Amino acid sequence: MKKLTGSLIVIVTAVSLLTACGKTATIKETPSGVAASPAGTVSLDTTSKELTVYTALEDDIIKNYLISYKAKYPDIKLNIVRDSTGVITAKLLAEKDNPQADVVWGVAATSLLVLDQNNQLEPYAPQGVDRILPEFKDKNVPAHWVGIDAWETAFIVNKTEMAKRKLPIPETYADLIKPEYKGLITMPNPSSSGTGFLTVSGLLQLEGKDKAWDYMNKLHDNIGMYVHSGSKPAKLAGTGEYPIGISFGYRGLQEKKNGSPVEVVFPKEGSGWDVEANALIKKKTMKQVSQKFLDWAITDEAMLEYNKNYAILAVKTDASKLPEGYKVDPIKQLIKNDLNEAAKNRESILAEWDKRYNTKSEPKK
Repeated sequence: MKKLTGSLIVIVTAVSLLTACGKTATIKETPSGVAASPAGTVSLDTTSKELTVYTALEDDIIKNYLISYKAKYPDIKLNIVRDSTGVITAKLLAEKDNPQADVVWGVAATSLLVLDQNNQLEPYAPQGVDRILPEFKDKNVPAHWVGIDAWETAFIVNKTEMAKRKLPIPETYADLIKPEYKGLITMPNPSSSGTGFLTVSGLLQLEGKDKAWDYMNKLHDNIGMYVHSGSKPAKLAGTGEYPIGISFGYRGLQEKKNGSPVEVVFPKEGSGWDVEANALIKKKTMKQVSQKFLDWAITDEAMLEYNKNYAILAVKTDASKLPEGYKVDPIKQLIKNDLNEAAKNRESILAEWDKRYNTKSEPKK
């Protein structure tokens, strides 16, 4: 088993900052960020006061995240389209020829890499991008996507239900395939959930293809249901309906904070993970408010809010701290993870997973 120690090893980049001005602006190097088209020009709408944002961020945190944005840009109308990672990714891919979103915010980097492979992202280096750690941004210059934080696989376990059954709390992936946990586990479907995909992809990178699929065959025997949300397994563990939920750290800690009798377990072998990231959607006419939104999304004010929920930020500052519930540096928990490799193989991974396991998925609404 390989863990990531020290800095995250994913993508190394240097970023130069570019800018544009006016309705149709020629790109030139300046201290602030801008989108850059292949022809060297970009059509920029400087008058629009409306912005459509696609996001996979959790519903209950978006409002707080946006407080500082709305204070700075009170005249901008935000149309927030929120859904799970898989749904947002599929929606963006389907809209390739007629894009509806202006920007994506807090969507898995592996999904953005897929969009980039389809030439759907407009390069843009937001103001302050030089502060973003190399592991959290695209290697291209200007960057095609920029991360804000990372989230990781965790087991959310109902202690009361485990005690009733006289079962120990699982601490490893290996524990989850023990026969005593048959029917007690739920996890996200990776086709619809970013948490599900980072967990499956993490297992493949941790164990290698053959061993990982063999492991997931055994895990499947113990799964009661696959769900279409990364947070739902934590909620189901909280109620005890399924005492063990494969979810992500933040959601488990929220369940515990809200009074659910759960233990949040980070598997000893290491956690799969992904980066919540932002990008500019390629359109015939770009909006200046889109650029300003992406500038805001990596400011100190925004990072402070992200840090209330996520322990691993794209910017390291003296003000960064472990959110309540984390006991040790979570970076040490992360496996060595190649996001580009995960994105490249995403379609084939999901096809194989669906073929093997989709019969236990809950119906889609």
